[in-house]
Amino acid sequence: MAYQMPIALNLSASSSHESTTGAIKFLSVFHIDLDFSAGASFDFFLRDFFDSSDLPVDERLLDDFGNSGKSRVGELCEPAGEFGAQRLTAAQKIKSNLWKRIKATPLALVLNKLPYFTSDEFSNRKQISMGTEEFKKEMDMANWFSQLPYEKWVPTSVPGARPSARYKHAAGVADEKLYIAGGSRTGRYLPDVQVFDFRGLVWSSLKLKTEAYGVKGEENGPQEILPATSDHRMVKWGNRLLLLGGHSKTTSDSMKVRFIDLETHACGLIETSGNAPVARGGHSATLVGSRLIIFGGEDRNRRLLNDVCALDLETMTWGAITTKQTPPAPRFDHTAAINGERYLLIFGGCSHSIFFNDLHVLDLQTMEWSQPEVQGDLVTPRAGHAGVTIGENWYIVGGGDNKNGCPETLVLNMSKLAWSALTSVKERDPLASEGLSVCSALINGERHLVAFGGYNGKYNNEVFVMRLKPRDASRPKIFQSPAAAAAAASVSAAYALAKSEKLDFSSLNLNSNGVGNNPSEKDLAFEIDALKEEKKELELSLAEVRAENSRLTEKVDEVNGTHAELSKELLSVQGQLVAERSRCFKLEAQIAELQKMLESLQSIENEVQLLRRQKSALEQEIERSAAQRQGSGGVWRWIAG
Repeated sequence: MAYQMPIALNLSASSSHESTTGAIKFLSVFHIDLDFSAGASFDFFLRDFFDSSDLPVDERLLDDFGNSGKSRVGELCEPAGEFGAQRLTAAQKIKSNLWKRIKATPLALVLNKLPYFTSDEFSNRKQISMGTEEFKKEMDMANWFSQLPYEKWVPTSVPGARPSARYKHAAGVADEKLYIAGGSRTGRYLPDVQVFDFRGLVWSSLKLKTEAYGVKGEENGPQEILPATSDHRMVKWGNRLLLLGGHSKTTSDSMKVRFIDLETHACGLIETSGNAPVARGGHSATLVGSRLIIFGGEDRNRRLLNDVCALDLETMTWGAITTKQTPPAPRFDHTAAINGERYLLIFGGCSHSIFFNDLHVLDLQTMEWSQPEVQGDLVTPRAGHAGVTIGENWYIVGGGDNKNGCPETLVLNMSKLAWSALTSVKERDPLASEGLSVCSALINGERHLVAFGGYNGKYNNEVFVMRLKPRDASRPKIFQSPAAAAAAASVSAAYALAKSEKLDFSSLNLNSNGVGNNPSEKDLAFEIDALKEEKKELELSLAEVRAENSRLTEKVDEVNGTHAELSKELLSVQGQLVAERSRCFKLEAQIAELQKMLESLQSIENEVQLLRRQKSALEQEIERSAAQRQGSGGVWRWIAG
């Protein structure tokens, strides 16, 4: 919304015709109150304005306003139907020389109030006025956003009630409003939908209309169309917010898709076809064209998932995706992003015992997984973080490992695959939380990050805003090597530089008198200066690219040298390995001989044992014989005696 300045002008008969007409044009375009004093002809100024702006005039409408009294010219600039395009053309024509004429107008500017006109036709006009205090508040909010420091998180000062603190909610931005659905707090799932208006920095609760949407097969009927849910995902599609999956007390074997209509505030369950994926929470849902890509998550039995499926939003048809190569490990509470409408990036998340900091890429054309090397700052493992993409940059906020929160806000350049830390907060800050949300919002024409909620030992319900620096749109450089990317940049910069040098001369097109064909020599000089500045910038860019090329060349040479040394070392190790193998063969032969000797020793041992037994038997026999002889000799002696 463009903020409109509320101005009331007192037009007197002494005002000049030209300046007053300019004032009326200004007022009419911007819906500003017009207060006519005695002596001023309303019809004269009004007819003069409409005649000069090519807008049709309804004579009855002129009669309604009369020649005096407080009148609202802005309402006349709301013609319906075919006059809409004429109004736009006239407004653009008037604005072209507006400020000069208003500055020259000798009229007193008095702050009054800002009317809004919502009529669809002349005969049915409705006027809504905003009081001075409310207008000042909106203007203060606009000034507040415009004065925020770049790339620093700032908490918002929110008057009035706030929603319950929570985490693992779903969040999305539409029409300068932040929508928060569900979440969890102290183990309890939340069923509400809260709305944060960026224009006034105020919260409100969205009252959903569910009476017209009965759901077959659900026990509790319409009130369960939007049940209390946690760890689900929100995606904006047209004038609807889609809510996918999540954990709730309702039992379902397949993933459900629900909607909230942004115009009627109706909500309902969308009927889908095809092979719907198993119900889950903690998954990722990424919009690619008209398809939603679902990855991973945790089912209601706490089984970890790493499957990929897609929902066609035009036909509401589910389909499973078969992938190649090694997929990421099963995980939940990760983040996902799309780059170049082709590459699906998966970062972080956790299993039941491991937290990840890996980056995986799925090529949606070949359906192949890869795990590319990344550059830049070291990224700690995390889960429960939030991410949002703006251009080729992927912003990651919060997360943790159940012990410590992650205080840094990370940025992944998806073209260069390079991590960097944008800013950092204190360790116990609400932004260093798990289960928070972050969204991108266009406020006053500038891009902002908006974070809400999370859990870091306590549940949070603060809204934080970060104003991002304007960045030029980059050409897509999808997953090139650093050397290839630098070479491409060098060619682009050289081409742009050559084009700039050509423009320095060919665009002047001087005639024989040395006078340019353009209306003003000053304009030509300004254009030449601008081209020269652009040339300097391109030369600097080219120098930087060449320096980067030189650095990469040195790095390649260094890598090649290291490779050569490692190759030599490998050959040496291979030689040592051959010698060791030969030695092993010799040792095996010796061991075989020893085993044979041991076998012969066993037979000798057996013979020794046999001989010992024979010896023992012989000794026993000798003893018995001796005993018998001794006994026999004694009897004869007894007889003889």
